Amino acid sequence: MTEPASETGGARRGRPGHDQETVLRRAVELFNRRGYDGTSMGDLARELGFTKSAIYHHVPSKSHLLEQALDEALGGLTAVIAAAEQNSSVGAYERLRQVIHQSVEVLVAHQPAVTLLLRVRGNSDVELAALRRRRELDARLAALVRAAIAEGSLRDDVAPDLVSRLLFGMVNSLVEWYRPGGPVDAQAVSDAITTIAFDGLNAE
Repeated sequence: MTEPASETGGARRGRPGHDQETVLRRAVELFNRRGYDGTSMGDLARELGFTKSAIYHHVPSKSHLLEQALDEALGGLTAVIAAAEQNSSVGAYERLRQVIHQSVEVLVAHQPAVTLLLRVRGNSDVELAALRRRRELDARLAALVRAAIAEGSLRDDVAPDLVSRLLFGMVNSLVEWYRPGGPVDAQAVSDAITTIAFDGLNAE
């Protein structure tokens, strides 16, 4: 991850053991535990063992950390949808399955950042921008759903926008219960969600 620039244009450097990535990870953990609005820069400084003034040698503001975390979550999901949109070798139905399968992989790989994304409520400009990007992703997934319907691969009696929200909702529910290193690995979860979403639970 690129280090944020200081006001003079140079890169900010963290103390040994507390590089930019470490500071971000600890911040996201704290935001998820206490809530973004309920966490101060002083709280983060204490978490890292800094003085309140020293934390500003690492990051310019709390909102900067939030923006980095939300960019991490949204960037992964955006990349998945963009790859599917550009894949002309398979039909829309297979591209839609690809998006859902890989979205699970993104969530597992970036679970703390995705958890934070799902908790934002639009209380700041950073959060409002993230919510706009989420709506754009919903719209792009709905467009894939419409394309799959048009090619005759998907039923047409459920609104594409609703299908999009339900598919992402199933994936997003993982933040409530999935834990890395638990009894079910990420690949099994990706396979199960994709199978249930597209093939259902009926025995054939």
